[in-house]
Amino acid sequence: MDWNHYRFHSRWSLPAPPAAVYAALERPEDYPHWWPQVRTVTRLDGESGMLTIRSALPYAMTFTARTTRRDPAAGVLAVGLSGDIEGWARWTVTAGGPGTLARYDQEVDVRKPLLRRLAVPGRPVFRVNHRLMMRAGRRGLLRHLRAV
Repeated sequence: MDWNHYRFHSRWSLPAPPAAVYAALERPEDYPHWWPQVRTVTRLDGESGMLTIRSALPYAMTFTARTTRRDPAAGVLAVGLSGDIEGWARWTVTAGGPGTLARYDQEVDVRKPLLRRLAVPGRPVFRVNHRLMMRAGRRGLLRHLRAV
């Protein structure tokens, strides 16, 4: 087992139309306004940006996200990730019940030296940290969608 390899899956049920959810998710430069753990987003060009995130644990992760797929008709937003984490992440936005189901999938390898050294004892804590970040992101997006 590679202790520095992670697969994450989250599902957010949101009481908003899929187009509104997709529109919010395709604007990562706005994430810091509604997602507390996304500390900064700096656009590098039309297809990439530098993000710094920090959840409950006392470390930040910085990485570049480059768009690999943007398909509003299919509800898919996908990026390649490089930096403290390397791999990919994808949002898939579909109609779900009275609103929207936003599914987040991510597969990454951790490159940040401190986290690599703590890989074995820290793995369960890192996974909980990610869950807390995703839970806060859903709450923030709900508030954001109500305000727009």
